[in-house]
Amino acid sequence: MGIVELPAGIRVATVDDAADILRLVRELAIYEREPDAVTNTQDLVERWLFGDDAVASALVAELDGRVVGVAVWYRSYSTWTGVPGLYLEDLFVEPEHRGHGFGKAFLVALARIALDRGYQRFEWVVLDWNTPAIEFYDALGGRPMEQWKTYRVEGDRLAALGAVR
Repeated sequence: MGIVELPAGIRVATVDDAADILRLVRELAIYEREPDAVTNTQDLVERWLFGDDAVASALVAELDGRVVGVAVWYRSYSTWTGVPGLYLEDLFVEPEHRGHGFGKAFLVALARIALDRGYQRFEWVVLDWNTPAIEFYDALGGRPMEQWKTYRVEGDRLAALGAVR
């Protein structure tokens, strides 16, 4: 693994960015019509993105010294190919800074990271009503996995499943 050249305005996030990452995640939740869904805290961002047992990584977009966008990602694994992949959990650019190339720069940066590490996949999900994002991803070569549905178990249902004997 070499040093990956990141597009202009994009850099690897540091623990000093934790508050900005959380701020942007909250803005994303508002955009995705789930304003009360974020229970994350700055301490949790610091622990799980930058701690000794970090499970995810982040890139940030910076303009004039201010963080205006974030991409949070983690490594996945394909049992079919036997090779890791990259999963983009969240991508968000403040509305007033959209259309300036940050979204594309994030995807280019993540593709470069995946290629540098020998990963064979780069995946993410998008809400079916988010037409601007879908058109953007389509234009960059992304394709929907039409046959697949995302499933989730959480909260009381997760507890119930974990209690099955």
